[in-house]
Amino acid sequence: MDIPVLHRLALNESPYPPLPSVREAMHRAVAQAHRYPPFHPDELTEQIAAWCRVNSDRVVVGNGSVGVALQLLKAVVHPGDTVAHGWRTFDAYPLLATMVGAHPLPVPLSPDGHQDLGALLAALDRRTGVVVLCNPHNPTGSLITADALSAFLRQVPRHITVLLDEAYVEFAHHTALPDAPALLDTFPNLLVLRTFSKAYGLAALRIGYGLGAPDLVARIRGQQLPFGINAVATEAVKASLRAGSELRRRVDTVVAERERLRHALAGLGWRVRPSHANSLWLPAPDPVDEGATAVTAAGVQVRHYPGEGLRITIGTREANDAVVAALAGVGHPEAAGRHAANAPADGAVATYRRDQQLQALE
Repeated sequence: MDIPVLHRLALNESPYPPLPSVREAMHRAVAQAHRYPPFHPDELTEQIAAWCRVNSDRVVVGNGSVGVALQLLKAVVHPGDTVAHGWRTFDAYPLLATMVGAHPLPVPLSPDGHQDLGALLAALDRRTGVVVLCNPHNPTGSLITADALSAFLRQVPRHITVLLDEAYVEFAHHTALPDAPALLDTFPNLLVLRTFSKAYGLAALRIGYGLGAPDLVARIRGQQLPFGINAVATEAVKASLRAGSELRRRVDTVVAERERLRHALAGLGWRVRPSHANSLWLPAPDPVDEGATAVTAAGVQVRHYPGEGLRITIGTREANDAVVAALAGVGHPEAAGRHAANAPADGAVATYRRDQQLQALE
């Protein structure tokens, strides 16, 4: 008998639907669905550029951040090149590399779940076309600090493009978070990749964008699919740009729930690491396979990497509590008595801020 899915916490989606103002904009756009969207998304590009406070020639828009990444690889990678990336990471990177005739070059993460920047640098050679960094990292939630990123970029040969995927950057409030757009003048081989799928809750509409030097952006735009950005998605993004304060409150709620869930799982004996994304990573050798069975039986979908770990998207309070209940005592009988009651009450934002202050001292 199939167990009904009560909570979807596997794809790092937002637990919230689009804001009412965004839905209204989408509904208005649907009425014009018989009309083609612009050949190229020039107006949307200009609005995103103004929002990011950069010139429009530094912005490329695509079909989700994955679409922009594919455009980049098509623009700069030659058949037989390698695309270096940490592993484990976002599953699309090696797939995209293969699509353009390149060879994925996975570099193992460090034991603490960080991308091993030294090992990535050592893997670069004359055949490397692109090196990918994911910051905050998917799936571990780890962070590359501003100093570490700058040091890495200084050592990457300029013929290699650095794809910095910041899909989760809105959830990272650490004091050492890089200001990636400020690096674009110094590193013209850098493309900063962002999306409206995660924090902005528009995953189904597929809008992402990249920030880079004008020459690099022009090459990427050369791979843009005509009529490739649909009108409903465009209007949803425009409305989201006008609703910044409401969306920031939603992000703050997700971050506070992330910290509440982290404390609760740690209280149960799970070695859950601090996260800077909208998810938590439970690594092996904790009993992650047994944990996956337990949450599935409770009607909760999470991302299970057998023998490696569990990635749990932060959902609603109800969904997060279901995770805690399912994982209570799994493989940690000595901790079974320490339940979610030991976690900070209500996932208080004050607790989250205190934790951030402590993490800033790490």
